[in-house]
Amino acid sequence: MTEHVNTGFERGTDGPKVILAGIDGSDSSLRAVAYAAGLARRQNALLALVYVQPVMTAGASLGAPVAEATGEVAEEIVTGIREAAERLKGIFDVRWEFHTFRGDPYAGLVSAAQELKADAVVVGASEQAGHRIVGSVAVRLVKAGRWPVTVVP
Repeated sequence: MTEHVNTGFERGTDGPKVILAGIDGSDSSLRAVAYAAGLARRQNALLALVYVQPVMTAGASLGAPVAEATGEVAEEIVTGIREAAERLKGIFDVRWEFHTFRGDPYAGLVSAAQELKADAVVVGASEQAGHRIVGSVAVRLVKAGRWPVTVVP
């Protein structure tokens, strides 16, 4: 009779190892982070918080103030996340990392999920009215069919 020895995590069989949560400062993205943190805690997974910093197209050259503004937004989000994480440190025992990617939100989240080897992606539902017609980042991620995607309202 052979004895089975647990050799560690097997991708796809023991639950997610890395849960990616997209954050952009919106209320729905903050709810998505809270939801993802709970998942990560229960699964003993790494929570990867990802902010995708918008990149201005060449045709929309509005000058340095716009670039500085997106950088300021990124810094405000980073600061807010760090403060929230410190407050919740004792409540949620979650391993987490913060990453910033550049580009449009969909491409940035896809790049992040690939680079970080995400097993699951959690995003907030779009709060922009136009997305109901054109399609939100969440819908595009689901259609990509590469990861389980949870959309938090």
